[in-house]
Amino acid sequence: MFAGHLGELQLAGATLSSSWAAVSGYSFMVGLSGALETLCGQGFGANQYNMLGIYLQASSIISFIFSIIISILWFNTESIMILLHLDPQISKTASVYAKLLIPGLFAYGFLQNILRYFQTQSVVMPLVVLSLLPLVFHIGITYILVHMTSLGFKGAPMAASISLWMSVLMLVMYVAFSKEFKNTWKGFSSESFDYFFTTLKLALPSAAMICVHTETVAYMIIYGLSAASSTRVANELGAGKPKQAKNAMAVSLKLCLILALAIVLALVFGHNIWAGFFSDSSAIIKKFASMTTLLAISIVLDCVQGVLSGQFGNAGVARGCGWQQIAVYVNLASFYIIGMTIAILLGFKFNLHAKGLWIGLICGLSCQAATLLVITLRTKWTKLDISANLDKENSLSV
Repeated sequence: MFAGHLGELQLAGATLSSSWAAVSGYSFMVGLSGALETLCGQGFGANQYNMLGIYLQASSIISFIFSIIISILWFNTESIMILLHLDPQISKTASVYAKLLIPGLFAYGFLQNILRYFQTQSVVMPLVVLSLLPLVFHIGITYILVHMTSLGFKGAPMAASISLWMSVLMLVMYVAFSKEFKNTWKGFSSESFDYFFTTLKLALPSAAMICVHTETVAYMIIYGLSAASSTRVANELGAGKPKQAKNAMAVSLKLCLILALAIVLALVFGHNIWAGFFSDSSAIIKKFASMTTLLAISIVLDCVQGVLSGQFGNAGVARGCGWQQIAVYVNLASFYIIGMTIAILLGFKFNLHAKGLWIGLICGLSCQAATLLVITLRTKWTKLDISANLDKENSLSV
């Protein structure tokens, strides 16, 4: 947002780099942490409190390893973008931005795991407060680094990394000193390595669910609802209450539609104001306005599938039930077979360009949301009582 007002090149570089970072890094980190929504959510519901801290550590180790791999990819951003025949100047600018986001990538991975740890225990208010504080600081830090120092464009990604580490440190300190986690956090333990592959088995499908999609700012409002859906479903299943889990799913779907309509109305009537936050160019603002209708439709569909699969909002019914492997096949088929095929035909064959690509995305979203809804509605919830399995697993581990 701040970088965009420095010029069109800076806006293009920051936007391209942010999209690249979201698809290749941040979204993957969100997906990896999705294993905790199943493991911690069901463990908490089954009163296996000691396992939550173990799962948190195992998932954090996984996130750290993949952060190193993704960092190597980000460090070669310019070469990758030039290989894809993108504009050399924009590629270079995007590369500078991406390299300075690398420190924040590690923090982001840890942050997503800690957020899941909080959410699955229904610890809400501390999470809200400790998330708002870094956001307030981030605005100030970004403005100072971009406009009041010689860093300029480089200040924006640096501020993002600083803010992410602030968030992590605040949450870690709260876990360490708060009595709310005395039953679930017993300190660091080598036992977490024993559950490395158990966590990885759910983490990779969760990451794949995320990586077939793209990020949007509007959907982050649905993030909380999606997380609540996953937590409630997992908790109820862990406690052996499948009927309550089904009710939680139904309530979440109704709320998501209400929130989606609110976002759409705000977008339709305030699209010029929103676009103005990112650029002063009238041409860019006008182009954004022409895409508003398609964006509104995709937001509604995104909200529905987000609650069902958690693909984007990093939670959802699928993760609460442990359906990551099913959901990843649905997502891959919806986007790569249906959505991408239609997008390529409309965008390049029929020369609809950006609108054609977006229509393809909407078609993929429609198929995805419909399929997940059918699976959810046809599920025999009484067969998802996993409390007995958790008790058996715990006795074996002891």
